[in-house]
Amino acid sequence: MSMLSDIRPAVVSTVLFTALLGVGYPLAITGVAKVVFPYQAEGSLVKDDKGQVIGSALIAQPFTKDEYLHPRPSAAGNNGYDASGSSGSNYGPLNADLAKRVKGDAEALRKSTGHDEIPDDAITTSGSGLDPDISPAYARLQVDRIAKARGVSPEAVRKVIDAHVEGSALGFLGERHVNVLMTNRALDSAAPKSTPKT
Repeated sequence: MSMLSDIRPAVVSTVLFTALLGVGYPLAITGVAKVVFPYQAEGSLVKDDKGQVIGSALIAQPFTKDEYLHPRPSAAGNNGYDASGSSGSNYGPLNADLAKRVKGDAEALRKSTGHDEIPDDAITTSGSGLDPDISPAYARLQVDRIAKARGVSPEAVRKVIDAHVEGSALGFLGERHVNVLMTNRALDSAAPKSTPKT
C-alpha cells in the first residue's frame, strides 16, 4: 500500500506536466504567434500574384539563371537546397575535397566577375545549407551579370539591391544581409528582363 502511495504522485505529476508543458504550452504559444505574428507563424511563405506559394523568405532555393541573385552554395541534401535534408557538408577546414571546391568556386567567380576579392559567403556553405541571405558584398558582386542578363544598367540593379539590404536585428544581432528571394522578386518588378527586338 505504501509503495502505491509513493508511485501515485510521480505518475500524476508526469501526466499533469506532460499535458501542461507538452500540449498546453505549445498550443498556447502557437495561438499567440498566429495572432501577433501571422506571417512568421505560417512559415514566412511568399506568394506570387496568383496566390501560389513560391517559397519562404526563411529558406534558400537554387537560383541559377544569370538574371537573378545567386544564393550561398548549399550542402543540404544530394543536390543542395533540400529543406528536408538541412545540413552542412561536415568537412573540416583541412579537408582536401572542401579546399578543392572552394578554390574552384573562387577562381570561377574571379574569372566571371573580374574581381579579385571574393566574399566568404560566395564560396562557403552555411551550417544549415538553407541560409536565405547573402552579404551585401556578395550581392553587389553579382550586379554586372544581372544587369547584362536583364538588359538594364548596373545602376538600376544596384539600386534594387541596396534597397533590400537589411540591418542587424535589434541593431546589434547579426550582420547586414540581403534576402535573395525577396530581392529577386523586386528585380522582376523593377527591372524585368528585356526581350530582344525582332
